[in-house]
Amino acid sequence: MAVVIRMKRMGRTHRPFYRICATDRRTPRDGRVIEELGTYDPSVPDTNARCTIKAERVDYWLSVGAQPSDKVRVLIKKFGTNGTHLKDMENARSRLSMPRIVPEAGEPVLAPKEEEPAADSSPTNESANDTPSTDSDTKTTVNTEAPESPADEPVAVKAPADAAVSDSAAVSDSTEKTEKSTE
Repeated sequence: MAVVIRMKRMGRTHRPFYRICATDRRTPRDGRVIEELGTYDPSVPDTNARCTIKAERVDYWLSVGAQPSDKVRVLIKKFGTNGTHLKDMENARSRLSMPRIVPEAGEPVLAPKEEEPAADSSPTNESANDTPSTDSDTKTTVNTEAPESPADEPVAVKAPADAAVSDSAAVSDSTEKTEKSTE
């Protein structure tokens, strides 16, 4: 009987999890196993904490003549008995075993409620200045000063494209007034 050390896929769709197993060469990949030798979880964020291997059992199977698959050979080289990443794996595991520190959420920040003016009273300048304006893009600036150019040229007033009709009427009234004052 030829023994192979390979990974057996477990988990669910789009969330794989592998067991490192000693199996008979003739069995399917996810079939019957002789012995489970470790695990590999590719979804763990720290790459050095993804693999767990029973090093003494892997050494036993290798001494008996078991052949590891290519992927398992890399994991044994990194995390086996004389692995190159053993200290990194121990540090990563100790970090994962520590409790996570989650900061306090703090006091909830609530947005102030806007007061609705009464239907009888008209808004004054003081109440208009107290409430912050949220639509700063719709404000238009009208130039009421006398133009420095000759009287023949019309005064150019820039207004945003999405300005209301009342804003465009106010702009046209102000340009008529400036044209009359220059004549």
